[in-house]
Amino acid sequence: MTTLIYILLALAVGFALGRYRASAFQNPIQNRGEALLSRVARTNFGPPDYHLMNHVMLQLKDGTTQIDHILVSRFGVFVIETKHHKGWIFANEKQANWTQVLFKVKFKFQNPILQNFRHVRAVQELLNFLPHNAIKSVVVFTGEAEFKTEVPQGVFSLYGLIDYLREQTVEVMSLNRVQFCVGRLENARLAISGKTDVEHVQSLKRRHDSAA
Repeated sequence: MTTLIYILLALAVGFALGRYRASAFQNPIQNRGEALLSRVARTNFGPPDYHLMNHVMLQLKDGTTQIDHILVSRFGVFVIETKHHKGWIFANEKQANWTQVLFKVKFKFQNPILQNFRHVRAVQELLNFLPHNAIKSVVVFTGEAEFKTEVPQGVFSLYGLIDYLREQTVEVMSLNRVQFCVGRLENARLAISGKTDVEHVQSLKRRHDSAA
C-alpha cells in the first residue's frame, strides 16, 4: 500500500512539473523565466547606460555556449543565467548538482553557477579588451523557489537582481565602449535556428560524455 501511494505521488508530481515546464516553454526562444527577467531589466535598466541582449549563442573552441542574457552597461557586463523553479532548493556553490524538492520528490539539476562559468569565459574571450572583473556572473531564480540552504554569492531572486544592479555604481567603461561591446557581441552571436540548437545539444553531450 505504501509503495502504491509513493507511485501515485510521483506520477502526480511528474504531471504537475510537466505542466509547469510546458507553460514555461511556450516561446521556443525565450521561456517564462527569461521573459520575466527581460521585462524587469528593460523596465528598470534602459538605454543609454544599459543594453540587454537575450538568448545569445557564442562559439568557443570546444563547441557552442548558449547564454540567457547579457546586460552590457557602463558599470560592467552582467552574464545572466536564469532558472524558473518552484519548491525548495538545496544549493552548494561547489557541488556539481543542486536539488529541487517539489511535493517531497527530489530532482537534481546542474549547478547554475558552474554552468555560467562557461558563459562568462565566452564573453571574456570576445571582450578581451575589458578587465576580467568587469564581466560578472549572475544567476537569477525567477520562480517561486525557496532556498533551504544559504544562498550562494552571485545568486538572486528577480527583485534581488534589481537591488544588486542598482548597487553597481562604479563606471568601468564609457558609453562609446558600451556600444562597441554590444556591436562585437552582435557580430559574434550565432543565428538561432534548428541547426544551431542541434549543434549546441551535440556540444553539451560531448562535454558531458568526456566529464563522465
